[in-house]
Amino acid sequence: MNQPIYQLADWLHKANVLSVLTGAGISTESGIPDFRSSEGLWTENLSRTEVISRSYFERNPKSFWKYFKEIFQTKLSLNHQPNKGHLFLRELEDAGKEVHIFTQNVDGLHQKAGSRAVFDMHGSIQTAACPKCKTVYGLEYIHAEEIPRCTAELAGGSRCGFILKPDVVLFGDAVRHMETICPIAERSELLLVMGTSLEVYPVNQIPNDFRLRGNKKMVLINREPTRLDHLFDLVIHASIGETLEQTRECMREHA
Repeated sequence: MNQPIYQLADWLHKANVLSVLTGAGISTESGIPDFRSSEGLWTENLSRTEVISRSYFERNPKSFWKYFKEIFQTKLSLNHQPNKGHLFLRELEDAGKEVHIFTQNVDGLHQKAGSRAVFDMHGSIQTAACPKCKTVYGLEYIHAEEIPRCTAELAGGSRCGFILKPDVVLFGDAVRHMETICPIAERSELLLVMGTSLEVYPVNQIPNDFRLRGNKKMVLINREPTRLDHLFDLVIHASIGETLEQTRECMREHA
């Protein structure tokens, strides 16, 4: 087993409070494609980023849902399961560690793995809500309706009828839970970043902020180098699942 794995296992063993930031790279190992892997124009001279924007939803909610379902059909399928990376984080919790997961993914796989402190920074594909009365609907209803509308009964017996908005952060919406990170970072002994290129603002500011908070260990696991590799104490360019599987074995050997 190589030295980076030993180092990671040692730091994880010693840390009681961890902050974790995950991106698309952890979900691709469950078979979910990276949204950003396809660039440029998508259809009818529209880019994917334009179609799933707040402004497009407000202008063309019916067309929005057609495109949204096409773009996110894999995530909406519910066929994907947590992989070794998701399960490893849950196991750290089971071992008594305090693990706070900030994820850029909307697929709910961290929750499906059993992790309890998960902050969905880009929202969730699992639900949609009525912009008018705020009634929340699950994925089964979203699947069943070509254009999901609110069925809540209003005073007088009429139905609301508003077109639902998915609970994902659209382009033009604010990223969620940024205000939650600072107090947790103060208490955390280690930051583990996995499966993200660290290109998107404001999430890419998290490593910088963490670095300014004293002598805390920072680890990056990502298949490709990022522009922020230099900020980390340990960088591993490899599969998340394979890396954490080896780390698990190392931690067990030295328990």
